[in-house]
Amino acid sequence: MHFTFATVIAALLFFVDAAPQHTKQGGAVIPLSKRSSLLNADKSVNLEALRSHVGSTRAKILRGLDNFEKNTGAPHPSAVKGAQKRDSGPIPLSSSAGFWYGVIEVGVPANTYTVVFDTGSGHVFVIYIYDLFLPGPSCNYGSHPYNPSTSLTSADIGEQFIIEYQGDDHVFGDLYIDIISIAELETEQIFGVASHYPPSLSTDVFPADGVLGMAFSAASTFYANTVLENLIATREADEGVFALSLASSGAELYIGGTNPAMYTGEFAYTPVIVAGFWQVTMENVLANEETVLSNVGCIIDTGSELIHGLPDDVAALYAAIGGIDASDIVGDGYYTFPCDNVPTVNFTFGGTSFSIPADTLNLGPVSSDSSACIGGILADNLDTESWVIGNAFLKNVYTVFDFDNMRVGFATLRSSLASTPMFM
Repeated sequence: MHFTFATVIAALLFFVDAAPQHTKQGGAVIPLSKRSSLLNADKSVNLEALRSHVGSTRAKILRGLDNFEKNTGAPHPSAVKGAQKRDSGPIPLSSSAGFWYGVIEVGVPANTYTVVFDTGSGHVFVIYIYDLFLPGPSCNYGSHPYNPSTSLTSADIGEQFIIEYQGDDHVFGDLYIDIISIAELETEQIFGVASHYPPSLSTDVFPADGVLGMAFSAASTFYANTVLENLIATREADEGVFALSLASSGAELYIGGTNPAMYTGEFAYTPVIVAGFWQVTMENVLANEETVLSNVGCIIDTGSELIHGLPDDVAALYAAIGGIDASDIVGDGYYTFPCDNVPTVNFTFGGTSFSIPADTLNLGPVSSDSSACIGGILADNLDTESWVIGNAFLKNVYTVFDFDNMRVGFATLRSSLASTPMFM
């Protein structure tokens, strides 16, 4: 990155201080849609796409851990102590599976862009970068270019950025500040205007224009307020809360509160352990109604399709439910079980047990003629002592992320929003 910490912070503080101080009444609703591509046409799992997606999740978490240490001066408390330091390195490019798409507007007059909303990331970014960039007017790729000269509120902060991907792929350009609007909420935000995209960022690989990170600034590359933190700081949102329904029908992001039409009963809350990721403690993991694990640290991540668990933990879980190590046929850390006998797994948060339905725990068969199905819980060493809880669990609950009280809550989805198979 070719910009200074002082420049970024000074620019953001100027714009946030100058922003109008008022509160929107009620919440803002952003409908979400999903493009799935981890299944083949015959409904078996696309193993190449699966491995690519998992690799991107790993790179994102590692980059977040690196950013936390750079921004705070201390290792993340959940980073594995004594582990060999690994550079997060170039970002693997991923299929678009597991991504939830919504719309934002940028500039005045406003132009519309499609982004992925991701709680595992600290800033608005594209494919697991912790910041926002959009294709500029001279960019060689990008179907919706942002042109700073046509926005009355755009400001060049005089800095450049470069982000490396795998191989020789890279993105570079200039940093700007402009107004970002999410539904009826507005804030000023730093983002990159790219003059170069690699072919691997063409729309057939990644159809969105960007990704909007919804974690904390401590995990961001810029170490500046995230979009949601800015909405709260300027009192645009009625409450410092956002909530997500990731069900196959009626998925939405709700900013400024919760939507009672999406859930029933009370929320089960659990406090945030460290304000970097949305990181909490899962009280219990149950296999076929028997407790297998307790007091499990975990990161709540809407940008991950799977659930990533510590290898010893996941081995114990699958041993309790009769899972079979599938390292030879799928890859390290994967397990299978009979497609006609999917086990029962429950997670306990805030004293309430939530089940993972069979149709989301089961990713799909290994191949078209296989009776073995791949489990949605993966044994993975991310150099962190925490699990990563992705959509295999999250699409079955209504989740609230509470900045005001530093907690995450889960509630039961309404029956009309019941889950459907994982990648339908």
